[in-house]
Amino acid sequence: MNNLKKEKIILTVSQLSDILKGLVEEAFYEVWVEGEISNLKTYSSGHVYFLLKDEKAQIKGIIFRETTKKFKFKLENGLKVICYGRIEYYSPRGEVNLIVYDITPKGIGELQLAFEQLKKKLEQEGLFDPKRKRPIPLLPQRIGVVTSPYGAAIRDILTVIRRRFANVEVILYPVKVQGEGAKEEIAEGIRFLNEHFPYLDVLLIGRGGGSIEDLWAFNEEIVARAIFASKIPTISCVGHEIDYTIADFVADLRAPTPSAAAEIVVKSKEELIHRIESLRIRLLQHVKQTFRLYYHRFQKLTTSRVLNNPQIFYEDKIQKVLDFESKILVSVKHYIEINWHILNLLKQKLYLLSPENILSRGYAIIWHNNKILKDTKKVKKDNELKVRVYKGEFTAKVKDIIS
Repeated sequence: MNNLKKEKIILTVSQLSDILKGLVEEAFYEVWVEGEISNLKTYSSGHVYFLLKDEKAQIKGIIFRETTKKFKFKLENGLKVICYGRIEYYSPRGEVNLIVYDITPKGIGELQLAFEQLKKKLEQEGLFDPKRKRPIPLLPQRIGVVTSPYGAAIRDILTVIRRRFANVEVILYPVKVQGEGAKEEIAEGIRFLNEHFPYLDVLLIGRGGGSIEDLWAFNEEIVARAIFASKIPTISCVGHEIDYTIADFVADLRAPTPSAAAEIVVKSKEELIHRIESLRIRLLQHVKQTFRLYYHRFQKLTTSRVLNNPQIFYEDKIQKVLDFESKILVSVKHYIEINWHILNLLKQKLYLLSPENILSRGYAIIWHNNKILKDTKKVKKDNELKVRVYKGEFTAKVKDIIS
């Protein structure tokens, strides 16, 4: 029986790992996996790690740096995606990883998702705020254009300008409008014209129609921020009327096509003549209406009682002056009477206190040695005294001192 038993094969961990790696990686060399992104992490190396999961299971996903550069949209936790890649068995950790080469958002296209993500971001930053948008000059004399020198856009713009107002100056900054490097060239063109041609009245930024991929350069953040930073008023004119780009939302004005942009900024001579004539008529009507208004007022003034009898205008003023004069005179008279009465009272008080009044009642003033005598102790017998009575003065000699 023992001889019939199958011989036992013992593998090392490394041998088993190598077998598993070969089986797994060969069986799933190319695979599409649907799931939801979670635990998303981007490291300084540029590599992206995440978990791709559904209700019952999960697998670790890895996107290497060079692959991430291809994605137009931003990876986010909770985003449902379809990943294309291969399965890797990582022996040192015994892990099964999904190496991702491409990702497609589930239910919405990659470019559409990137568009919505960037639009939301820039809108929150205020780049679309209508309050910051500037008016386009009525009669621009110098126009800058950022577009391809070979496309239909520049031909349409120049055709419209020549037809409507040929003496407008146009400065073209030639750029690629699609493909690699297009977004950088467009952004640089906007910056260049602002720096070297700041006297331009308006900038036209755009291209002719195409698919969403063809127009994508005008949905790039670098272009949006260049338009936002422009000191020259901007008009975005990308694609056809149904096409909307991020540039349209940031620019001061959106034109549905390059031709429409040229028609907006360059008024035709006939249109200007018609507008000037309309303004002339309106001005003339306003002048006539104003003249009639003031003439009517003049007529009313010429028949007014005041102009026909000017004395009426100041008669009431004269009466007011006379009334005021009477009030002043009464007030002054009353003031004099009161003060005259006060003066008499003071005069009476002064008289009662005067030496003359006292002398008239039989009193006398006596001097000794040129000083008024107030005490008998100051004199001696035979001293000469000077005496003043109410009427007159005389000298006397002390005969006797009583006390």
